[in-house]
Amino acid sequence: MMSAYVDFIRIRFLMMLAYRVNYYSGIIIYAINIGAYYFLWQAIYGDKQELAGFTVAQMTTYVAVSWMARAFYFNNLDREIANEIRDGSVAVQLIRPYSYLAVKMMQGFGEGLFRLLLFMVPGMIIVCLLFPVSLPTDPKVWTIYLVMLFFAFLINTQINMLTGLFAFFVENNEGMMRMKRVIVDLFSGVVVPIAFFPGWLSAAMQWLPFQAITYLPTAVFTGRTPLSEAWGVLGVQVIWFVVLLVPILLMWRAARTRLFVQGG
Repeated sequence: MMSAYVDFIRIRFLMMLAYRVNYYSGIIIYAINIGAYYFLWQAIYGDKQELAGFTVAQMTTYVAVSWMARAFYFNNLDREIANEIRDGSVAVQLIRPYSYLAVKMMQGFGEGLFRLLLFMVPGMIIVCLLFPVSLPTDPKVWTIYLVMLFFAFLINTQINMLTGLFAFFVENNEGMMRMKRVIVDLFSGVVVPIAFFPGWLSAAMQWLPFQAITYLPTAVFTGRTPLSEAWGVLGVQVIWFVVLLVPILLMWRAARTRLFVQGG
């Protein structure tokens, strides 16, 4: 059975490979986004060398790494699940001898691998040539960051799956998916690092999973969070991964009793 799930990863990777030109253009778009944020933060810093614990060099690296990390963990599984629920094709998936949720996770990982190899890596090389990004030289930092990046993918995918499964209950969750995307980008720290949030909001973020997607891993990678505290950050990610499994399984259990298929 495990080999079947691995095949779903391979198939999704090959599907993405067929449309790789779209992702090559996406590299340019992400580079433009990073450039816009780079010059924006340069203007915000002005003559100051440090804000909210970030030096100018750390902020430049944070912007580049956080956006390129987004290229890896981003996926549209919420929209895929919602569409399959609305058109009734999810009913066919339910009678097949595998876990529907596990298949979606594997498909998302196949897309993530494609984005990592053909989007994130070449995009990061281009960005490093265009902007003064300071990458760490310690292999331990790279190793633990890659592990954190994997958990960032898992947590983001879990949130997407939760959002998609809401289609069982509301039928049209388009507005919810758009709201989710804005919330994840803002509260994960892609748009603004959480350290710049007001004190009460920054404290509230500690009780939500979004910071575990971008802010915490990138803070370790840029050196704002010491390597000695990296295992604590990884522990936070693991905890959120386990915690998010509970509402997903509960919602999936409740959703299967509500399934109805429209049309013939």
